[in-house]
Amino acid sequence: MTAPTSDALHPHAGVAGDRRAASWALLPAVLVCGAAILLFGLRLPVPGYLMLVGGVVLAFLLERRGLTTAGFGRDLLLVALGQAIVNTISVEADISYGNMALMGTVLALAVAVPYLISRFLYRDRAIRFPWRGGGRWGRFHWGYIALVIGLGWLILPFYFITSGVYLNWPTVSEPDEVIRLFIGVNAVGTWDELFFICTIYALLRRHFPDWLANLLQATVFVSFLWELGYQAWGPLLTIPFALLQGFIFSRTKSLGYVVTVHLLFDAVVFLVIARAHNPQWPPMFLVG
Repeated sequence: MTAPTSDALHPHAGVAGDRRAASWALLPAVLVCGAAILLFGLRLPVPGYLMLVGGVVLAFLLERRGLTTAGFGRDLLLVALGQAIVNTISVEADISYGNMALMGTVLALAVAVPYLISRFLYRDRAIRFPWRGGGRWGRFHWGYIALVIGLGWLILPFYFITSGVYLNWPTVSEPDEVIRLFIGVNAVGTWDELFFICTIYALLRRHFPDWLANLLQATVFVSFLWELGYQAWGPLLTIPFALLQGFIFSRTKSLGYVVTVHLLFDAVVFLVIARAHNPQWPPMFLVG
């Protein structure tokens, strides 16, 4: 299978002065993506929304003056819109039936609304979900999966149990509670890749180098995970994880692969949380 060309991945690439355009575009992008720290990390909605709106308005103004790549304002608007939709609810871990239905609906809209606007209003394919992507998996793919599982098994129990952040997830002891925790962890893990990688990262890399677009999407990704429950020294884990997921997607061009990696990682997360809440269960890890 022939890999997509750079122009196919970046429809606005190849224009003279792209580096200069990216430098002008950085401020509004930092405002929009940095707003996630206020919205999700610090839970300060008013200044957070001011940053979102200010960043989008500035993006359109700069684009109108020819100081950014074409379509930058409308792409950044979708990034801001997705965050605003997510922020309509609390994303703290809550596996009650009502909250799972509410959160599932809102998170689905956060992906669906930007996609539908991009596809049918903008009439482009900036947001795509390439399940198979770059073809068959090779040694790199399988090796990375083994590395993720091994590191997760070693590090995650120490993080969750010694920091006490497992208490950010509800106690699960009954079978239906354990099942709901499993479903919730995996559903959010899948959504992470649809939203942060296939939506935010995909939109940003149309206007920035991959490394910079990856840093920007990781800012939003890690802020969301903080509110979800990955607190204390969690960012020491979530920052490299978010950056690696963006990098791996850039290399493999496969949503299926990054989702597989994420869900295997989340399988360890699920076991650690469930085991921490049920110390009478047989030991599974070196800690706890």
